[in-house]
Amino acid sequence: MDTTAGQRIVIQGSTVGAPERHGQIVEVRGNDGGPPYFIRFDDGHESLVYPGPDCVLEHA
Repeated sequence: MDTTAGQRIVIQGSTVGAPERHGQIVEVRGNDGGPPYFIRFDDGHESLVYPGPDCVLEHA
């Protein structure tokens, strides 16, 4: 998954009934757009994320 800062990301719930988490990639810390990504989620939480198969980029 290669991306740039400003891209929106969705992380699917890890269990049945768990909500999706939506956020914006603030900083790409890997080489050539690769992970890890520093993400600011819509609820204000910030985290360093190595995306897995449950992550997708939102398309504008």
